[in-house]
Amino acid sequence: MVKLILGHKGSGKTKKLIDLVNAAVEASNGNVVCVEKEPLLTLDITHRARLTATDDYKVSGYDAFYGFLAGICARDHDITDIFVDATLRIGGRDYEKLADFIEKIAELSKITEHDITLTVSADKEEIPARAFEFCEVL
Repeated sequence: MVKLILGHKGSGKTKKLIDLVNAAVEASNGNVVCVEKEPLLTLDITHRARLTATDDYKVSGYDAFYGFLAGICARDHDITDIFVDATLRIGGRDYEKLADFIEKIAELSKITEHDITLTVSADKEEIPARAFEFCEVL
């Protein structure tokens, strides 16, 4: 399942994500992964979660980002949850491409049985309605 945490900068999205990551680690019988653009959450996320930064791998744009997430899923079948902070900063501010990306990762989530949660710095009204066919808003 894909879940979105929506809101503009300063609305508490990252704090909510941190709380969800740390709670998932406690509840998971597998591995929890947190993806961010640059390494900022090291002190906030429990060391038991796998933290990775897309900037370390020169990931930018939604196609590269999808490949990055698919690679994470392919490498580790024990993952239960993937959390992503700063989705628009990694993929770009094109909301139509974001909707396409959400559709693709919803399929990835179904195939791999991983829950994927994204923070998106936008209001619900800014995102194309079709995106919400594939995700849940937290």
